[in-house]
Amino acid sequence: MSTALITLALKTLACSQKELAKRVGVSPTQISKWKNGEYMSADMQDVLGKLTGIGGRTPEFVCMAGSLEDAIKWEKLLCFLAQISAEGAETGYHTDRLEEESEAELLHAHTFSVLAEMGVKIPRPFPLELDFDYEGPDLSEDEAVASIDHLFEHPYVRIISDIYKSYTNVYGFFSAYVSNLLDELDVYGSEAENIEPELLALAAAKLDEVPSLAKNFQTFRRQTLRNYSAWLKLLKEKAFQAGLPLRAELMDLVYESHDAVGQEAEAESLGFNDSRLHPDIYMNELLVGMRTIHQVLPAILKKLGIDQEFQLDTSEILLGGGNPDPDCHD
Repeated sequence: MSTALITLALKTLACSQKELAKRVGVSPTQISKWKNGEYMSADMQDVLGKLTGIGGRTPEFVCMAGSLEDAIKWEKLLCFLAQISAEGAETGYHTDRLEEESEAELLHAHTFSVLAEMGVKIPRPFPLELDFDYEGPDLSEDEAVASIDHLFEHPYVRIISDIYKSYTNVYGFFSAYVSNLLDELDVYGSEAENIEPELLALAAAKLDEVPSLAKNFQTFRRQTLRNYSAWLKLLKEKAFQAGLPLRAELMDLVYESHDAVGQEAEAESLGFNDSRLHPDIYMNELLVGMRTIHQVLPAILKKLGIDQEFQLDTSEILLGGGNPDPDCHD
């Protein structure tokens, strides 16, 4: 935050670090410390925010856009794409960050952050071909349709739109099967608390095709899916310890396509799953444990030198231990 805010202030005000220090009433050394990432108080953030005119926008977003003017243009486009994606969602669940105006600033900043992680370079200045009022009242219906069709042919619009579409499906599955667990379980301070904030990154990692603009996509995808595998495994363990049943296999959020998890969420929202039995969500953990024992036990017996003489008494296992009672029947 402090690095981006100082960089933005120096650029916007076209001044030196010494001049900026004088304007905000601190030493030039303090400006250097902030530029290098040292913590900046909320009061000073407000002072610099007013000087740069960015309002409630995150300085990182404005810096990535290149200027406040271009950031405003990107906001307009991102809001439009979010609206289109939210209206086209079929999961039956609201995608809050795409729909709520109060979430817009977080959405814009997170979108640019995810694009950067994917290796997508934000064009500067804002592309001229995207700089038009595609919702303007002066456009006829035919002109509006043609403008929007042209808009979605643009590679930057296409990748953002695809991420938002995937996000509606991923968020639907999250709302149906994961959100309630996070509410009931104590995940604060654990890595599982990242599950909701990073859903946009997961949505991007689940795109159907590798975007040509995303130069770092494969690395981004592997790391994102690896993170979610660990976070969801932790959440499942906490659910097991708390005795909370799961209505779906949470790992589907990692291994299934965004369309598949969206369809699963839609079925849940329509009540199609009300009559089904809860899946035996811990069977996989039991099977993994059994397979591990099956592989490790022979090695242990061989190491102890008793692998040839050991005989398994299945009657004791079936009867729960002790001397078998032949008169005991179900």
